[in-house]
Amino acid sequence: MTQKDRIALLGELGRFLREGGSEDLDLAIRRSCVENGWFTEENVRSALAAIAERMLDADLLSAWAARYPAPTQAATIGLVMAGNIPLVGFHDWLCVFVTGHRAMIKLSDKDKRLLPALIKIMGEWEKASWAFTEFVPENTPMQGFDAVIATGSNNTARYFEQYFGKYPHIIRKNRNSVAILDGSETPAELLALGRDVFAYFGLGCRNVSKLYVPENYQFDHLLELWDEYSDLITHHKYKNNFDYNLTLFLLNIVPCLHNGCIILSEDAALASRIACLHYEYYSDSEALSERLRADEAHIQCVVSRHSFPGMETTPFGATQAPGLLDYADRVDVMAFLAHLSPV
Repeated sequence: MTQKDRIALLGELGRFLREGGSEDLDLAIRRSCVENGWFTEENVRSALAAIAERMLDADLLSAWAARYPAPTQAATIGLVMAGNIPLVGFHDWLCVFVTGHRAMIKLSDKDKRLLPALIKIMGEWEKASWAFTEFVPENTPMQGFDAVIATGSNNTARYFEQYFGKYPHIIRKNRNSVAILDGSETPAELLALGRDVFAYFGLGCRNVSKLYVPENYQFDHLLELWDEYSDLITHHKYKNNFDYNLTLFLLNIVPCLHNGCIILSEDAALASRIACLHYEYYSDSEALSERLRADEAHIQCVVSRHSFPGMETTPFGATQAPGLLDYADRVDVMAFLAHLSPV
């Protein structure tokens, strides 16, 4: 298959997803939701819709691929995927497929149905596409790869460094996203920010886990608007985390605010627990931007209506709909793949 053929096939997959999929895909979605209590059908379909809209348009794919030189030889790329949100590793596989390399995939046991279902659908349309993807069975080590892209926690990254360090690699660690408010945001913008906070129960690195707000910021209006997302508390795993964390705050006499579905606490840490959101006051936007640039290695997205020198910002509501050029950790995977060749 040529790159043009592969892009045409991906465009067909995008059309297929936008038109509703199939019974086989529906079955994979249901099985995923049974096997992972954090996956809901609504969230899985939301992930598929974002992928179809933002990544699987043939014209967008062609323009994206044209930015990079074609690899001189095809290599085998080991992909170690996370499973915190549905299809979180899809973009890595897409990069490998478009460049004509071969993907050797180690799936997370939290998300082991969805990507194989999509690959199977494409293989039924075009048998030649099977040759570009291999799934490594559970409890079987990856062998015979030329380079690695691995995503995990700070803890697993240490093991990845030991195991994959001698190969060309991209190894990702924990990251969090933040939002900067100035107090003039409209209700529509604050509601959109709620999507950045609550999508996928806040489990993704692109979910906002911390707010920076001006001194004396009043949270009442924000919490009232976010009642729009109160249905999350009907999900048993989310509710258990909300109840547990609220109990901890109350028992330890830690000041906090909540609206029944999210707990806000003043905390300098970027990462917050499930159903919690940290906030911190600021008085000088320039000093804040300098601080965030210093923390760049730990931040995935900065959400704001304003731009800041030397820092990319994401509009409200857009963090969980990344496009083709929105590389995780801002590491250009396509550029990495363009210069690889077999060992």
